[in-house]
Amino acid sequence: MRTPLPLLGKLAIGLTMLSPAADAQNDTTYAERLGWKKDDRVIMFHIDDVGMSAESNEGTAQALAYGLATSASVMMPCPWTSDFANYLRQNPGLDIGLHLTHTSEWKGYRWGPVSGTSVVPGLSDHHGNLWNNVPDVLTHAEPGEIAIEIGAQIRKARMMGLEPTHLDTHMGTLWACPDYLEVYLRTAINEHIPILLPAGHLHWVAQSLHNSPLAGLQSLAPAGSPDSVTLERLRTTGKRLWAAGLPVVDDLHLLSYDWQPPSGSQPADIHLKDYKTDQFKQLLQSIKPGITVILIHCTDAGGHFDAISDSGNSRRADLLAMKNRELKAFVAQQGFITTNWRELQQRRDRLKP
Repeated sequence: MRTPLPLLGKLAIGLTMLSPAADAQNDTTYAERLGWKKDDRVIMFHIDDVGMSAESNEGTAQALAYGLATSASVMMPCPWTSDFANYLRQNPGLDIGLHLTHTSEWKGYRWGPVSGTSVVPGLSDHHGNLWNNVPDVLTHAEPGEIAIEIGAQIRKARMMGLEPTHLDTHMGTLWACPDYLEVYLRTAINEHIPILLPAGHLHWVAQSLHNSPLAGLQSLAPAGSPDSVTLERLRTTGKRLWAAGLPVVDDLHLLSYDWQPPSGSQPADIHLKDYKTDQFKQLLQSIKPGITVILIHCTDAGGHFDAISDSGNSRRADLLAMKNRELKAFVAQQGFITTNWRELQQRRDRLKP
């Protein structure tokens, strides 16, 4: 049985720390608070699952080099993390964070906790790997074990020379219940590292709140509450992070992983590229002013990757779209502003506490 943490009490304390000036900014976007104009649409194409495989590392390197994708996060328990750390030593200055990992979801390709199965037994299945789904983590893992594993992943990254620009959560595990979310928030504040937790206008979050991995956020509100209550609790967490001197984003889109080409279409590169490019264009046209993070998975997937996952075409399509001149030109022509986590923190640091 997990020991509850006083999340909502902590959130209330965070609110009392806010100044009247901060309260007066409730109707402004976080982009505007960080110095952009009121109507600016600031976006971040952010790559998940770096370090999962050689193909994931290669796809991430290609996408970041092209420049449309501006940020990525690494899965520290995965065996190809060292390979990407070597790449970073040769390419310093990239915006790289940690994709905090508490699950190992693939059938034949698994990994265990960085901290060791004897240290966090609740995070380990009967094979010594991390659980392959979030509900099993919720059933077995204490919040303290979640915190221990987060600390171990941060320490391992630093030992490799990777100082994370941000933290986020694989499969939404740290969004899955208030106790885990509290650990996530405390880590961000104590380490002074930005975290992915949208808390502004939440346009796309509101449309995705019942879909994994955001569905766990509904536990922030009493059972049966309307979505508006959950969204307000999210905004409360954003105020707490902002009061601690961390940047906050307004919105998050994470549905591109599930975009599937029409049935019967060919999986050739040209078709994958065109399909995802068109999808991203449609998405961008719906983006509201503020800072929106768009999660993607750029993998140079081939036959070997098929032994890991059947998601190769979707991931390869993301990569091809991120390298597409047409999409990059569209972003520029439509007046979008691209950013990354390092810039967000630098802008937050320039503001008065």
